[in-house]
Amino acid sequence: MHTKLTLHLDNELIEQAKLFARQHDKSVSQIVADYFQMLSRQTKIDRVPPITQSLTGILQKHQVNEEDYKQYLRDKYL
Repeated sequence: MHTKLTLHLDNELIEQAKLFARQHDKSVSQIVADYFQMLSRQTKIDRVPPITQSLTGILQKHQVNEEDYKQYLRDKYL
């Protein structure tokens, strides 16, 4: 079902949107709908589980490199 949406935008921006839509063989409504769909997909992708979020930046103050990690694995498993 389609519902009408009224937007209040600057005239210049509207003209730019119309030009963009014409160049891409779409309507301004379709351009706006595509943009809203892209935003909703991005939001779903950008969500990070709480456990991951709590770990973000935890090693920021530490100087850890790949060789340190390899040495850790050698010590642990060999």
